[in-house]
Amino acid sequence: MSIATKKALQGGEFLIRASEPQDIFIPEEFNEEQRMIAQSAREFLEQHVWTQLDRIDAMEEGLMPSLLDKAGELGLLGISVPEDLGGFGKDFVTGMLVTEVTGAGHSFSVAIAAHTGIGTLPILYYGNEEQRRKYIPKLATGEWKASYCLTEPGAGSDANSGKTKAVLTPDGKHYVINGQKMWITNGGFADVFTVFAKIDDDENLSAFIVEKGFGGITLNPEEKKMGIKGSSTRQVFFNDCKVPVENLLSERGNGFKIAVNILNIGRIKLAGAALGGAKGVVDMSVKYANERIQFGKPISAFGAIRQKLADQATYCYVVESATYRCSSDMERAIDELKAGGADHAKALLKGVEQYAAEAAVLKVAGSECLDYVCDEGVQIYGGMGYSAESPVERAYRDSRINRIFEGTNEINRMLTVDMLLKRAMKGQLDLMGPAMAVSQELMGIPEMPEPDDSLLGDEKRMVAHFKKAVLMVAGGAAQKLGMELAKHQETLMHIADMVIDTYLAESVLLRTLKLAEMRGVNGANGEGSEKVAEQVAMCQLYIHDAADRIHKWAKEAVNNFADGDERQAMLMGAKRWSKNTPLNTAELRKAIAKKLIAEGKYCY
Repeated sequence: MSIATKKALQGGEFLIRASEPQDIFIPEEFNEEQRMIAQSAREFLEQHVWTQLDRIDAMEEGLMPSLLDKAGELGLLGISVPEDLGGFGKDFVTGMLVTEVTGAGHSFSVAIAAHTGIGTLPILYYGNEEQRRKYIPKLATGEWKASYCLTEPGAGSDANSGKTKAVLTPDGKHYVINGQKMWITNGGFADVFTVFAKIDDDENLSAFIVEKGFGGITLNPEEKKMGIKGSSTRQVFFNDCKVPVENLLSERGNGFKIAVNILNIGRIKLAGAALGGAKGVVDMSVKYANERIQFGKPISAFGAIRQKLADQATYCYVVESATYRCSSDMERAIDELKAGGADHAKALLKGVEQYAAEAAVLKVAGSECLDYVCDEGVQIYGGMGYSAESPVERAYRDSRINRIFEGTNEINRMLTVDMLLKRAMKGQLDLMGPAMAVSQELMGIPEMPEPDDSLLGDEKRMVAHFKKAVLMVAGGAAQKLGMELAKHQETLMHIADMVIDTYLAESVLLRTLKLAEMRGVNGANGEGSEKVAEQVAMCQLYIHDAADRIHKWAKEAVNNFADGDERQAMLMGAKRWSKNTPLNTAELRKAIAKKLIAEGKYCY
């Protein structure tokens, strides 16, 4: 599926430019082939994973590698691998769809994501021709399993401070690696490790392709974890591990760049996997609510439960809207770069890198959506939800790691603002011009806009105002604090939360409007409006709730750095640009839940 012909915003431009519904891709546009691939992945989980979750969590010897073998036979490990290297050569959006579906696979989803993502991609995108030919076909079929060795006991979020060393042998034929890595997913059965180490006294990391058979590799026992118990997680020790010089990945000192760019892909993929897990828990929640009888009727008949179901579904619908919007923007950027002469690997890395801020936004949103949905799932199940006999108990424990994986959510929040400001400083994103315009508008007399009677007209105005609130606060903070802003982490976190809600709010708005157009809806309450009634309700619910959150974060951020008249003006602006109109949210939630209950599953 090529979507390069559609107009795409550059990374971060969603804050300063309006998008039209036709500019984005929505999940309702998946083609037949994509739906068939997704169905194959779903059937794989049904047949091979969900039937033996207890065995997987007990880490039965050889079980997880055998599941990866079966996934390889079906082609699930090579969806995004080029055909000439043994894969299917599908686009980024299709790869994201498979990631979403397999995300409901609990510990298996971690193993497959690590293998196909951080395990395979460094070699695919940074390896030379010989390295790719040697390793990628075996990884695409599952003959070899992959792992990624970056984190060390003293180097977590600060990855470049790692102590693992690589020294060239006197004959110049090998690097000898010594060091310790921890939290290594798939470590217990991996055949190939991408290992990050510093050559001699280099300031920056280099990366190496290390085969288990090279020797000098020892493993600690499996880690005992709160959740994802079936995922192999070990410490890996390198003791005089001899690695041929031809297994240096990319150039010397390029390891940190490799790690950062692979993490950009990992972050948006984590959002997709978390979304798949969250939808699975909504299915469990609706099914249980329909079956559990109290006071003579199913608990799904009660308003308190319906509210929970509606909020679970709404969060999923919103995160899904943003995830596929960003995935398709990345796909367009990749296609444009390839059309300009870049090879596939370089085009993909550069295309994804352009949307690094959005990837960080989605990592936070996806993982927090999953946590929220699982928590409410346990509550809907009540006492049974706390029992290991219920499926939501495992989901609840398994979900927690996602706010730590791929950089903690705190790191990703700060990275979101940092990356947007860096793009602005490089001249790739004009933030200060629009921020100054908002500042000028703040000093003027508020205009009274004409009422917009179109579908979601009120919400269109609100999203435009959210952007002004972000620009006002971020611009004011950057101007007041300058280079010191990086030290004001509390303020950065509030700005990031405003950015996250703004991106999600606009994404769900655009998706709902495009869906309405596709289904022939004519006007706000016109012909066919019932075809998107629940989607409109979810859109309204999220955006109106977001307005309250944005007001709160804007106030807190402004109070952190401003004072006097400036603070007063900005607080007035925060109120003005987060204003929402009265809305009967109880009725919206009832409508959303009613359809879920009738369908007996997540149906949006």
